[in-house]
Amino acid sequence: MKETRFFFVPDARSRVELPQDEANHATRVLRLAEGGDFFIMDGEGYFFRAIITVATNHRCLYKIIDIMPQERAWEGHIHLAMAPTKLNDRTEWFAEKATEIGLDELSFLDCKFSERRVIKCERIDKILISAVKQSHKAWKPILNEMTPFERFV
Repeated sequence: MKETRFFFVPDARSRVELPQDEANHATRVLRLAEGGDFFIMDGEGYFFRAIITVATNHRCLYKIIDIMPQERAWEGHIHLAMAPTKLNDRTEWFAEKATEIGLDELSFLDCKFSERRVIKCERIDKILISAVKQSHKAWKPILNEMTPFERFV
């Protein structure tokens, strides 16, 4: 049985090429070739079935052949806020698991006794994207920058 492949492409409808990191994974790691099919998620509620039109070592162009809008599982909005822990691994693990269970928005708080005052949002965003792909979620959570507790409340 053929394994289903998912790739994350923001604004997938208006693009025809996978982002660099996704293209490298598709062509060099998975060795997908022209004519191969896969799924794209845009993080905004859509899955797309696509086929590869051009595949080189560093580029992967695609053509969308089916658009599949997804329904939200609930009407609510889950927004979690946390003060990052001293160990970054715990914060990253939390972000990953919360995304997998259906988080809608994640904020980091700078509290009075916080041990970590800076968070690398680019790194957390990559973890969120990875969790969205792994759990086949149609929506990518909103990631907010570090915010003082008083402003958040």
